[in-house]
Amino acid sequence: MFTGIITHQGAVRRLERQGGDVRIFVQSEIPAAEFVIGASIAHDGACLTIVSAEPEGAGAVHACDVSNETLSKTTLGGWREGSTVNLERAARFGDEIGGHLVTGHVDGVGELVERSEDARSLRLVFEAPEALSPMIAPNGSITINGVSLTVNEVEGARFGVNLIPHTADVTNLGSLQVGARVNLEIDTVARYLARLLEARG
Repeated sequence: MFTGIITHQGAVRRLERQGGDVRIFVQSEIPAAEFVIGASIAHDGACLTIVSAEPEGAGAVHACDVSNETLSKTTLGGWREGSTVNLERAARFGDEIGGHLVTGHVDGVGELVERSEDARSLRLVFEAPEALSPMIAPNGSITINGVSLTVNEVEGARFGVNLIPHTADVTNLGSLQVGARVNLEIDTVARYLARLLEARG
């Protein structure tokens, strides 16, 4: 479980293809001693398992295996060497929930369709897959590339959010350009409510 509060950004160092799967190596300022093999860490909102970590400078390079299924249903399949990645280690009992409860299970891939300045903030408008749009509500929570955000407004499959300067600086959302694809995770309550309504027919 995660909270949607990004603690570090990492850079993809290399990708090793293994059949249909990929082992990714990510460099960050997280010390190697803080990585636990087998533990979970969210990469742009997708929960992955740490398989190795080696010290490098003040931080480390850690590796995770990414299945073909994950590559096909998230933006991870488009990563290249040098790609910037939002990182969040799994929450522990007693941690502050600064964002909202995030599972690290990506529900779909959205696209940035508008970007504009709004006073000191950055206003972003995304288009979500049609199947997700009914579960995105004004003033509700949504996770974009692992970042917990509040939805401003919804119009059809499009929804808007605002980034304060801090969020734009410490995540990769601030550098997104129109046409960029992002990982979306809807609010957990909305997901289960939609499933309940579907089951009731």
